[in-house]
Amino acid sequence: MIGLISATAAGAAARDRLAAAWPDRTRVYDGPAGDAVRAAFAECDQLVCFLATGAVVRLVAPLLADKVSDPGVVCVDEGGRFAVSLVGGHAGGANELARAVGEVLGAEPVVTTATDAVGLPGLDMLGFPVQGDVAGVSRALLDGEPVALAAEVSWPLPPLPVAVEGAYTIRVTDRAVEPATHEVLLRPPSLVVGVGASKGAPVDEVLALVEEALRDAGLSPASLAELATVDAKAEEPGILGAAERLGVPVVTYPAEELAEVEVPNPSDAPLAAVGTPSVAEAAALVGGGELLVPKRRSAGTPAMATCAVVRRPGRGRLAVVGLGPGARDLLTPRARAELRRASVLVGLDQYVGQIRDLLRPGTRILESGLGAEEERARTAVAEARKGHAVALIGSGDAGVYAMASPALAEASDDIDVVGVPGVTAALAAGAILGAPLGHDHVSISLSDLHTPWEVIERRVRAAAEADLVVTFYNPRSRGRHWQLPKALAILAGHRAPSTPVGVVRNASRPDESARLTTLAGLDPATVDMMTVVTVGNTATREIAGRMVTPRGYRWQEEPK
Repeated sequence: MIGLISATAAGAAARDRLAAAWPDRTRVYDGPAGDAVRAAFAECDQLVCFLATGAVVRLVAPLLADKVSDPGVVCVDEGGRFAVSLVGGHAGGANELARAVGEVLGAEPVVTTATDAVGLPGLDMLGFPVQGDVAGVSRALLDGEPVALAAEVSWPLPPLPVAVEGAYTIRVTDRAVEPATHEVLLRPPSLVVGVGASKGAPVDEVLALVEEALRDAGLSPASLAELATVDAKAEEPGILGAAERLGVPVVTYPAEELAEVEVPNPSDAPLAAVGTPSVAEAAALVGGGELLVPKRRSAGTPAMATCAVVRRPGRGRLAVVGLGPGARDLLTPRARAELRRASVLVGLDQYVGQIRDLLRPGTRILESGLGAEEERARTAVAEARKGHAVALIGSGDAGVYAMASPALAEASDDIDVVGVPGVTAALAAGAILGAPLGHDHVSISLSDLHTPWEVIERRVRAAAEADLVVTFYNPRSRGRHWQLPKALAILAGHRAPSTPVGVVRNASRPDESARLTTLAGLDPATVDMMTVVTVGNTATREIAGRMVTPRGYRWQEEPK
């Protein structure tokens, strides 16, 4: 819950705007500011104070305990101009809260955390437990000192400017070790414990078994990702209680699926009871990985629980990111986040140049020129299979005449794939022209580099006969000058010469140009590969200089 505190009418107005935007996340604290801050500090995970920064500093100073447990505090001036991350920037989430508040109120987020200021990911903000000299290693990264990365467990990390050797070390490990001097331990969620239990198995017995198995194998409970078991045990109190005390979820699988998993220690007892010869080992191994602890029994008499421990390798992550048509303000927040998360960026050189300044220090860039789409797709998938966090970029939407389809044709289920939508060229051009896509429409690429012209012509003819608005991508190049006239001639067989046609070049970019003409008046020689051509249907009209395709609402046809 986010506590909201204000002391003046101006502050209350901004406070109420935020409360209205986040009704389920916020609670307004009325009364004197001091009392309100103290109450919210004790009861909430985060605070937004619509007060002067100095006043907030004096009010929260006596309440601060430590950076891990203190709530994040954001201060917003009464004019609503700035949202300042004041306390708990990382652990308390105040940095992200300041950005979110800024989006709602139109305020400028002010983040002074050193790593955020220079674009480095905070070591305590990577999403899993961290131990050791976080401040010292972070300072070394900020100062440009050599920091070594020792990855005992492969995991897709964000970009870190690390060296082969250094006086400081970031170690990625799931082993139960203590950090050395000038070392940070990152604990990825790499361990899965499969659990089998008899009906009524005590929570303490299941918990003790799991903890002993991890301890005896020299593994850290901080890297435990989940307890896994068979569906029949999904509601077993002993397993659920142990998972709750360990702070991990319970994941269950059908007995039929577990029965297909090869295990070293099958048994007739679970086969008779739940339909699979193995529960603990099979549930731990169902997602693949290395069996670190074979099936072992609990210490009870009789033993009422079994467990096995598996280390699952970190799955590589491929984000296929659409950059939009080119304007920076049409790049989505999700795309920005994926660009900053990726440790490897793969893309066309000219697209890399558009967003290079958004990348974190340490990002490895693999760029190539025009015509290497399949090579880029293979490279991105290969890097993800190595366990990296990869962003494969394309203009517009990556799934529309871009990199998503060749990449997904290469990818299998051994990596995680995330699609990040972008504003397409057709949408950007449509917004400039007016509302040409107001009814059914289709996009057709006139490039026959990968698609035979006979197929393209058949699609154009079908769109013409169906009276669809048509947006042509890749309409004309130096080597392909006859395809656009041919496509326009096909449309002209079904539409009037006066049909509106919109021509937009470099939509949303500094040298953007747009014009509205007609099917008869369009000169194909004025079109190139940077142009999108939108041809209206039989209902499309030019209204006040804009291209509009009516939706066909009945009320628009009624006499006034």
